Amino acid sequence: MAIHQVRITEDIGTIDPAAWNALGVAAYPFLRHEFLAALEQHGCLGERYGWLPQHITVFDPGGALVAAAPMYLKFNSYGEFVFDWSWADAYQRNGLSYYPKLVSASPYTPATGPKLLLADPDAKDARQLLMDAALELASVTGSSSLHWLFTPQDETDELEARDFMRRTGVQFHWHNQGWSDFDDFLASLTHAKRKNIRRERKRTREAGIEFRQLDGRDASEADWADFHQLYESTFDRKGGMPTLSLGFFREIATRMPEQVLLVQALHEDRIVAAAFNLVGEHTLYGRHWGCREQFHSLHFEACYYQGLDFCLRRGLHSFEPGAQGEHKISRGFLPTPTWSAHWLADERFSQAVRHFLVQESEGMQDYMAELQEHSPYRNETGT
Repeated sequence: MAIHQVRITEDIGTIDPAAWNALGVAAYPFLRHEFLAALEQHGCLGERYGWLPQHITVFDPGGALVAAAPMYLKFNSYGEFVFDWSWADAYQRNGLSYYPKLVSASPYTPATGPKLLLADPDAKDARQLLMDAALELASVTGSSSLHWLFTPQDETDELEARDFMRRTGVQFHWHNQGWSDFDDFLASLTHAKRKNIRRERKRTREAGIEFRQLDGRDASEADWADFHQLYESTFDRKGGMPTLSLGFFREIATRMPEQVLLVQALHEDRIVAAAFNLVGEHTLYGRHWGCREQFHSLHFEACYYQGLDFCLRRGLHSFEPGAQGEHKISRGFLPTPTWSAHWLADERFSQAVRHFLVQESEGMQDYMAELQEHSPYRNETGT
């Protein structure tokens, strides 16, 4: 691999989209070139939000892209969903700066997908080269640390073998057991859970709410303008920062229309809520939602049941509706581990974090085991 050339790319638009997408990311919409480029081109990243692209790319002697890692120089911990605020506070209390740091992730996206991207999935030496390049970049940029977020298990294992520290989290995912339709899925649940879901779906119907599902081709510019208002209103109510621009949503709807699912809820022909999803090769990813009127069970229908209907019709294997939310368990989403891998330059803090992660992991395993006892499925179907 010594004859391969490593480059740091600050603009993913300079990379050939087909070459990037050939690095094993086709199944993951939030890692596709179109998605990452839309973030960069439409004002969602940069100094304003503390995300500076530093993508690692590897080219063979013939100039072909053979490996890459999405990478960002970060000046805050916003939009990562793997929370390290306490680590940053500890640095500050000791007179040290935690920022900048390096993060390999899809910005603002708490979904598992590869970060060590390879044209040849068996080229383990290329993975090692990416890890080496990332550590060198951390040194060159003066970063306190390097973080690989929402890595799949095989990548996490390899990173851990390179002495990166594994961190375990939990999300709530639905896994398709070959059900033919929504009623077939409901039949796998206990009587109480099945009855509750039917009652929630009935309440939205009785309220006179209708739903329509649009992909990037079907949704109009007006639909995206309306959704973006709803998206921003959610952050206004919760006190967050709406980082995704209207231009970003319109861009990915145009560039990757089949990977977009917009669920609209209409009451008396007026859009009262909407949910934005991304469609992968095997998985549906729930991302954002907003509403302008409150109706009983509307959130559950728009964000969960409409998505489950979509998965069952398309034959998708799984549905990841986003981070957090124990309330998802009773609706068919079971606790599922997620992983990240971390390196800290300061040896003292590295040892302290390593000790913390061991304890946290043990607590997380106990937490997931306890949650699993509340599975809504009869005879543990759906695991």
